[in-house]
Amino acid sequence: MKIDRRLMLIGVMIIVLSMTMATQYAVTKVGYTYSIVHPSDADIRFIGSDNGSDGRVLRSVNNGTTASVELYFGNWSANTNKTYTAAFGIVNEELSSVNITHVVVSNETGADYMQIWLHSNRSTNAINDGTKRMIWNKGDGLGYNSSTSAWVLGAGNQNSGDMSADGNTQLSTPWDGTKGVRFSVNDANASVSGTSDFVWVQISIDIASAPALGGNYNGTIEFHFKAET
Repeated sequence: MKIDRRLMLIGVMIIVLSMTMATQYAVTKVGYTYSIVHPSDADIRFIGSDNGSDGRVLRSVNNGTTASVELYFGNWSANTNKTYTAAFGIVNEELSSVNITHVVVSNETGADYMQIWLHSNRSTNAINDGTKRMIWNKGDGLGYNSSTSAWVLGAGNQNSGDMSADGNTQLSTPWDGTKGVRFSVNDANASVSGTSDFVWVQISIDIASAPALGGNYNGTIEFHFKAET
């Protein structure tokens, strides 16, 4: 069989061209930046408010040497209920609104004695606050999950020195040098409409009538957020 050399040459060129097109590479770069900051200065941040037996309930861990805070509720006896109407506040500094979807409390026994609400009035028991959202009840997450919204925090202003109840007027969140956190004792109400960039977290410790004597209860409260972008 006689093969036209011109056709063979064209076939070889197509194969070579295909191989060339299939082995192209490119390199490009993009920079990134982020900072690890104190939880009172983060884009979604925790601030103190209520005092316990020895100062603010919310406080820095290890005298502020690590980027972490904890809640200290003190020492209580059996058959006691202790309620902190503003154990701490959550403030949004992102420039878009953020949903608090749900909360998870670690499985230690103390979770079974704990009740948690989100509400607007810092100095009022959430039970009497019409805006309340109970999100944890002694081991029960009350149906809140990643697809729900327990509370909407309005857009912030990227300034950890203040927060806003109405989206305009700024309320100071100064530094508590003793416990190493920012705080507020301002009684301006947080709106449930997503206007306020903060909400108060009420926590009740409702201790059973016969707990183990000398038991130490600790764990974590994990808040879940979803941004409105």
